[in-house]
This record gives sequence, C-alpha cells and structure tokens, in this order.
Amino acid sequence: MNKKFNLALITFLLSLHSLSSFAQAYPDRSIKLIVPYTPGGGTDTVARMLAEKISSDLKWTILIDNKPGGGGNIGMDLVAKSKADGYTLGMGQTSNLAINPALMSKMPFDAVNDLIPVAFVAEVPMVLVVTANSPWKSLADLVRAAKAKPDFYKQATAGAGTVGHIGGEMLAGKAAYTVSYIPYKGASPAITDLIGGQTDFMFATPQSVLGMIAGGKLRALAVTSANRIAILPKIPTVSEEGYKGFEATDWKIVVAPAGTPSDVIKKVNEAVQKALKQPALINKLTEEASSPMYGDPSAVLKYIRAEQREWDAAVKAAGIKLD
Repeated sequence: MNKKFNLALITFLLSLHSLSSFAQAYPDRSIKLIVPYTPGGGTDTVARMLAEKISSDLKWTILIDNKPGGGGNIGMDLVAKSKADGYTLGMGQTSNLAINPALMSKMPFDAVNDLIPVAFVAEVPMVLVVTANSPWKSLADLVRAAKAKPDFYKQATAGAGTVGHIGGEMLAGKAAYTVSYIPYKGASPAITDLIGGQTDFMFATPQSVLGMIAGGKLRALAVTSANRIAILPKIPTVSEEGYKGFEATDWKIVVAPAGTPSDVIKKVNEAVQKALKQPALINKLTEEASSPMYGDPSAVLKYIRAEQREWDAAVKAAGIKLD
C-alpha cells in the first residue's frame, strides 16, 4: 500500500515538475494567433498591432493566421479543437464568443466550455457609414428612406452575427424599418461592395473605414458608443440621434483551447497587458478609436460571461435568429 502510494506521489510530483518546466520554457517556438476574419478588418488590424508589439518587446514569434467565415465561427472552432499547449491562440471577439451562441441553435464549438479567455485586448464602437455620393447626410435620412421602401435597401455586414450586423438589427427594431442584410467574410470585401454600390450602408469598425472616410470615399453618419469618439468628434452617437441608450461595441479578447496550462495562460496574459501599456501601442489603438482593456484571466472570464448574458438578452429582445 505504501509502495503504491509512494509511486503515485512520485508520478504526481514528476508531472508537476514537467508542467512547471514547460511553462518556464514557453514559448520555445512560434505561436499561431488565429484571426477569424479576413486581413484588413478591425479585428485583424488590432491583432497585428498586438503581435508586432509583443514580438518586438519579448522576442516571441507570433504568426497571424486568418481563417474567415461563419461569422467568426470557423476560426474559433479551429482554436477550440487545437492542442491545448499555448501555441495556438485566437483573437476572440464579441460576435463569435457572445452573439453567435445566442443567434445559432447549432454551434461548431461551445463558447463557454471549449475556450479559455486569456487576455483583454481592446474595445471599439462601430461607425455607420455610407458612400460619399449617398443622398443620406444623417441617420434620420437613412431611417426615413428605409421606412419609405421596406426591404429595398441593403446593409452590408462583415459577417452574420457580427456586432455590425446585430447592432444594425437592433437599430432597425428601435426605428421600425426593415432592410436586407448582406453578410461577407470580413470587413474588406463588405466595404469594397459598399463603395461599388452593391449595398447601401454598413456598421463598420473604425479601423476598417477611417482611411476611406478621410479619403472622401465614405461618409460617417453616427457611432454606436455611448459618447462621441475623439477621432471623429463631429459625428454624433446613435443615442444622440434620437435612440437614447443605444450602444453596441466590439471587444477583442485573446482565447486559448480549454485545458491550456494555467501558467501558460498567465504568461500570455502578462505579455498582452505589458504590450497594451506601452505608449506606442496605446497611441496606435487610440488613433483607430480603440480603447485598451486590462485585467487578469479571472477578470477576463467574469467579463466575458457577463457579455454573453447581455448579448443573449439583446438578441432575444430583438427577435433575431439565424437558424
């Protein structure tokens, strides 16, 4: 009995030593960061800025791997089914972690149990944009036109279930108009078609449209944050335009497969937080209307669970379902 006990104890201690050594050595090779959208969109832009800063400061090698489709579900499913060793991470986001589970009766992964929230990254509002030659100069113009021709106008979205999509549906419910929703595999192709006239308006991340606004190709009508944003100080909030209390923001959170060692999670969290406290990265995020977010893994978990409950309630209240 004692021999069996001693053998079990030795085995347990060796496993702890092995895990500790693994965490200390981590990372000893490149880390894949899966971005579940196309290059050039808001999530991709933030992921690349973060990866570049961590790589520069800590000499880690972080490779961005874009896996678009399914409203972010394809990329997040790959993360969820990857080996839980810290070498495959995902740039989780409001839509694929909080909105899609409320929208879809069947998900390829369990957002609560298959993924571990690792680190906050940033939060950003959406910008309602139309082409520069659009007759709409305000949100009121858009609402008036949409009410006059139900289901005639088209709202482009970066994907089904994205904040832009659901935020648009929420506004349509509040303003009592109906339009068609055209989902794309990311912001870039959606914006290309918007500019080309295939669609009429879009709720987009600032990162994906600020250059087009500055270049005179797109016009901003409103932002979905509680307050105006510094980069577009003259653009009113949706709330200011008559829909009091309206708010829809997009957050980014690094996630890992369930079962990833806690020491590795802690190490990645600390690396991300360190990068986000550097003035250079703060300035880059601010320039694109994003706000850095901070907290340890337990705070990230608490936040994401609350967000999942809130978006679930919002989706149900709006009566939206994708399948």
